Amino acid sequence: MKTHIGPAIRLTIVLLVLLSVIYPLVVAGIATFAPGGGKGETVTVNGKVVGYKRVGQSFTEDRYFNSRPSAVDYNAAGSGGSNKGLTNPDYLKTVQARIDTFLVHNPGVTKEQIPSELVTASGSGLDPDLSPAAAKIQINRIAKIRGISAERLNQLVDAHTEGPLLGLFGPAKVNVLRLNIELDRTHGL
Repeated sequence: MKTHIGPAIRLTIVLLVLLSVIYPLVVAGIATFAPGGGKGETVTVNGKVVGYKRVGQSFTEDRYFNSRPSAVDYNAAGSGGSNKGLTNPDYLKTVQARIDTFLVHNPGVTKEQIPSELVTASGSGLDPDLSPAAAKIQINRIAKIRGISAERLNQLVDAHTEGPLLGLFGPAKVNVLRLNIELDRTHGL
């Protein structure tokens, strides 16, 4: 037994140093070469940081495209989903409340037309993107409030739609923050 304790202790110390000190420093060093220097890519308007490129944020005013709901209130420090199953009564109440709110703010839209991503939170709670359909279903509301033609807003959504990676992987998506920034820039109130 004594012959196994010494190597086990040495291995534990080596792995602690390797995995607790060296590995995190290597990852942090590599991250400095990533966009944003490992601190995330910020989005600026007129020299002021207004958000992060890959972190969703709340847009609740009717003059903006709404983001996907977040179970963590868009807090990147504690990302995660609600962890409630599809039949959980609390979850169902939350989704129904989101549906009801969406219908109040988007007259003329039926429950069946609402894309699920507008009433359900993503797994991370930080999804910055919507499908083009989820953005386009909000066009009539925004057009009426801002006095813009629905056709012009449709063009704006199309211009901000990113296709699948390499044309194959993943869905088409629209970054809500960038879309709303462009909306303010071109059709501000």
